[in-house]
Amino acid sequence: MNYQQLLEKLRHDLPKSVIPAAGWSVGDWIFYGILALFALITLWQCFFTVQQQTFKIVERFGKFKKMCNAGLWFKVPWIDWIAGKDTFRIQQLDVPVETKTKDNVFVIMKISVQYHIIKDKAFDAFYKLEDPEPQITSYVFDVVRAKVPTLLLDDVFEKKDDIASSVTNELKDTMDDYGYFILQALVTDIDPDANVKQSMNEINAQQRLRMAANEKGEADKILQVKAAEAEAESKRLQGEGIANQRKAIINGLKESVHAFESAIEGATPQDVMNLVLITQYFDTLKDIGSGSHSNAIFVPSSPDGMGDISQQIQKALLATRNI
Repeated sequence: MNYQQLLEKLRHDLPKSVIPAAGWSVGDWIFYGILALFALITLWQCFFTVQQQTFKIVERFGKFKKMCNAGLWFKVPWIDWIAGKDTFRIQQLDVPVETKTKDNVFVIMKISVQYHIIKDKAFDAFYKLEDPEPQITSYVFDVVRAKVPTLLLDDVFEKKDDIASSVTNELKDTMDDYGYFILQALVTDIDPDANVKQSMNEINAQQRLRMAANEKGEADKILQVKAAEAEAESKRLQGEGIANQRKAIINGLKESVHAFESAIEGATPQDVMNLVLITQYFDTLKDIGSGSHSNAIFVPSSPDGMGDISQQIQKALLATRNI
């Protein structure tokens, strides 16, 4: 048996994988190349990895086979398939909700819902609920549009934590059945209509202006009171000064009368008083004449005129006492 006959016999009796490459045709190369590629793909299909805080679902002919957590896993190639994957990490869904308040003001509220898959209920989370976001969004709309219309706009800002608690409690009871845990819901933004915000700002500005006016009025009042108190104290001190001045004048006149009587025999106190009055009268005329806006005053120049002036002054003093 020659070499060619032996090779033909081996081709029929031995597996293709052990046949030497010598004498292969183009078809043989293509066949074995496809076979090697299929073997590599099959080997590749046997193993897979799962990242941390992630899980993958393996199905066999469309039926759930197992759930794989983080690590390296094996599956039967071409029989077991990865149906999908999900994460245990906390996720956040932002839901904008447009609604109106009790005083008919339209607002857009942004509700941020934080949730994650419960590890013990990952099967329910994957198979019971196709997409959790529309489900959560529907419940958020339902709770917010039932709660906010019962509140005034100012109360919406003050009670946003109550609204967030209502959303959290409603979602917890519902989403737990689907394998999702609602960590919390937050009201992150309340945006009224632009005209409403402008009106609110104007109201706040006017209130502050009114407060400023009240404070300014109180300040002016305090200044006026203090000024009046200062004026009263000034007049009191001025009166005390005038009283002291008059007291000093009386004492001086008293001493002058005694000195005049001692110096001039036969002089009476009335003569002394007339002299003092005449002296003060001329001093007053001197002060008036020295002023820049004074008018001319004509005084009688005869000695009899001086006596008349003295009598007039005495009559004026007596009239003043009788009043």
